[in-house]
Amino acid sequence: MGHHIIQEVSQEKFEFTGRAKMIAIGLFVIGAILAGVGAMDVKSNWDSIGHHATEVVHLDDATESHKETEHGDHHATPAHEGHSHAKEDTKDLHSATDHHAEIVDGHHGPTWMTRVWANLLLNSYYFWLFAVSALFFIAVNYVANAGWAVMLKRIMEAQTSYLYLGSAILLAVVIGSRHTLYHWVQYFDDPSAPTDAILDSKAWLLNNTSLFFFIPFVLISWILIRMKLRNNSVAEDKDKGLNMFKSSTKWSAFFIFFFAFTFSALSWLIIMSIDAHWYSTMFSVYNFAISFVTGLSVMMVIVQYLKAKGYMEMVSDEVVHDLGKFMFAFCVFWGYIFLSQWLLIWYTNLPEETVYFAARLEGGYKTLFAINIFMCFLAPFLVLMMRNAKRSPKVLLTAAAVILVGHWVDTYLLIMPGTVGDKAGIGMLEIGTTVAFAGIFMYVVLNSLSKANMYPINHPYVLESANHDVGP
Repeated sequence: MGHHIIQEVSQEKFEFTGRAKMIAIGLFVIGAILAGVGAMDVKSNWDSIGHHATEVVHLDDATESHKETEHGDHHATPAHEGHSHAKEDTKDLHSATDHHAEIVDGHHGPTWMTRVWANLLLNSYYFWLFAVSALFFIAVNYVANAGWAVMLKRIMEAQTSYLYLGSAILLAVVIGSRHTLYHWVQYFDDPSAPTDAILDSKAWLLNNTSLFFFIPFVLISWILIRMKLRNNSVAEDKDKGLNMFKSSTKWSAFFIFFFAFTFSALSWLIIMSIDAHWYSTMFSVYNFAISFVTGLSVMMVIVQYLKAKGYMEMVSDEVVHDLGKFMFAFCVFWGYIFLSQWLLIWYTNLPEETVYFAARLEGGYKTLFAINIFMCFLAPFLVLMMRNAKRSPKVLLTAAAVILVGHWVDTYLLIMPGTVGDKAGIGMLEIGTTVAFAGIFMYVVLNSLSKANMYPINHPYVLESANHDVGP
């Protein structure tokens, strides 16, 4: 307590230097080269990658189940009826496992391009989440009349600038990979495919209209709302008064309502439909938890970078402390959602639900599953629960890095088992693609940060944020 009361906020302007630009461009170039070399390496060694163990286990289990069913039917039905049921069961078995199993003739299994597309989807979705969470955080702060984070508002706006390019890349990847990554697209486009009752029941959502119209509609709507909030924020620097603030509050209230439904649908379409026969009522909340905690972590990295460069001197340790609290809180929130989804599926023990986690607890995924829990929850929880840790730049940067790497693994586990199966891996392709996207994201965000003043100087709560104090 007792710190100096700030009466006026002095303005700062970030300079996107040539050195910073070269680092961002260099990351993209190096990442692209590594990804290209990695893709060629995967292509040349594809036949030797993996061992099909996962597929054999699934087929053997299903075959045993089929034998038991057929044996039971012979007690109550004529032989020809039992044989008919057996054929139907076999059709269902193959339609349910085509997107996991590699058929002997090679037509339905993953190829080296499947892994390339899966990596593009992984990183385009993951980095896009950083922009989505920042836009949501801006809206929440307006609707809640929160003042503590106003001094960080331009950082949030800079993160949302990636929404333009990130949305375009994500949409292009989803549409471009639809025949490779999404089993349901192959099913609906092939009229000769065996009937799949599960996919037929989901046709209201899993269809070309959703891909080509609904997803673009949502992305464009979010971009337009981002433009409105950003324009209001910049205009507020020139025009005093509450007009811009009131307008942004109204748009934010609408966005939060709209976001709740549309983000859920996007997470179902883009990620959950990879495992088209599986579903979870908690999946969209799980994706939101990933988005928000990683977005906060990116924000922390940017804050610490700017402070190290001599910017944001008026952003107090109190504000940074509260940002650290949010990181801690949403690490716990992610852990709660993860455990809730796990327990519900474990307790009910239904084959159509447990297959999702079974695939992620086999082979190389088992180690990543443990790493995921440790890096996304256990490590940041134990570190950030201490008060002094949330006031140490080095500790906060380390925690943010652990969270970001952990949730990259988390997103990897959402995508790879249902697309590449046991032929997944983390090599030059994965590392290079991630580094390239990091370079793009860094360039876009820092460039946006240099386009406006560092502080929204006429925001009604700017002095509250500058004088924010969480107490001893």
